[in-house]
Amino acid sequence: MLNITTITKNILLFIYLPLLLVDLAPIQAQVLVDTTFPKKIMTYSEYMEAVVQNNLSYAAEKLNINIAQAAIEKATIIPDPELSAGFFNNDQQHMKMGYGYDIGLDWTLELGGKRKARVNLAKSESELALHALQEFFQNLRSDATTQYLTAVYHEQLVKLQLNSYEALNQLSKSDSIRAKLGAITAIDAKQSKLEAASMWNEVIQSIGYWKSALGNLDLLMGSQQAKVVTSASGGFSTFNRNFHLHDLLEQAQLYRSDLLYAWQHQDVSKKTLELVKANRVIDLGLNTGLTRNAAAHNEVAPSPAFTATNIGISLPLKFSNKRKGELKEAYYTLQQSEVQYKQIELQVHTEVVKAYYQYEATQKQLQQFTTGLLQDAQAILKGKRYSYERGESSLLEVLHAQRTYIEMQQHYYETLFNNAVALVELERSAGIWDIYF
Repeated sequence: MLNITTITKNILLFIYLPLLLVDLAPIQAQVLVDTTFPKKIMTYSEYMEAVVQNNLSYAAEKLNINIAQAAIEKATIIPDPELSAGFFNNDQQHMKMGYGYDIGLDWTLELGGKRKARVNLAKSESELALHALQEFFQNLRSDATTQYLTAVYHEQLVKLQLNSYEALNQLSKSDSIRAKLGAITAIDAKQSKLEAASMWNEVIQSIGYWKSALGNLDLLMGSQQAKVVTSASGGFSTFNRNFHLHDLLEQAQLYRSDLLYAWQHQDVSKKTLELVKANRVIDLGLNTGLTRNAAAHNEVAPSPAFTATNIGISLPLKFSNKRKGELKEAYYTLQQSEVQYKQIELQVHTEVVKAYYQYEATQKQLQQFTTGLLQDAQAILKGKRYSYERGESSLLEVLHAQRTYIEMQQHYYETLFNNAVALVELERSAGIWDIYF
């Protein structure tokens, strides 16, 4: 026969448990949800626009273009003429030879195409600055996207762990009631409460990581106030692409900005060598002048006032041309730039291959979840809870199923995040971009 007391306890448990669970809902978690997730949301497109417009490092980098343009203007300048003037006294006080003054004009005529070589070098350096800006932007765009994805990922983890905490908290309160009614032991009730408290600590830690990720977004946007909240809308479901490795390698040769920078650096080295050679050509100095002597009243040799003019050329004696250190330096710099280009070309090839296989691996990992892993883990958890409520399974089995389900969900979001980051790195390595979500 059934024990009357046991039957009474089960009836009371069946009647009052739903009401008690409603009254004992995790108010603390709900308050945290309301305060943690503000109403304002910034989408990815809005965020990237803010990064492009306000990132301080990018703004400083763009000024290099203006500096390079100013350098071209500076290179077109020709040497200025020099005007000289002087006054002389031919011992007028004692010899009565009078006074005088002279005026002269000197100008250096550059030979050997120096001005053209300077302008060509400045234009090449301007192109180099443009490639450097493009490389900076490509890296900024990729880094900013990765940081945004990181913030979205941590936001989703917070929401996931809050849901898990609410489930464990409800189980804990249910077990507390059942323990008072004698349906389970007090040890099981304490174990449930401990699991809920442990999950609450994980929630707090996740919120810290998420807030830190938001701080990184503010840094990239040039903002000093944490006023942006990421949007999980769209999630990571759009990060699926089909690539061919051979096509990616060809695109990297055409669009990788650091490779284009290295190629342009070779041209700068060539133009530098040309300028060094031009600077070794002797310039021609042109000079003209006028000398005016006042009348001399010397008794021995009086003379009238007269004006003398002169015109001439000057040639510098460039003994320094025997020293070819500058010429050798420019020549070896050119050789070095050619070797560096080959090194970067090899590095680009390696990065594309590594990024391709990394992205391929994350794609295969995602396929594992399409086989119903999450659904199976959820079904097992529901089954264990149902059996536990009927007294057919132990609390440890329920908690084990709960942990498995939580870990499976976390692993799923982690794989989604890793796949998205792998796609960002693959497109960065290939110099292409089609990521919008």
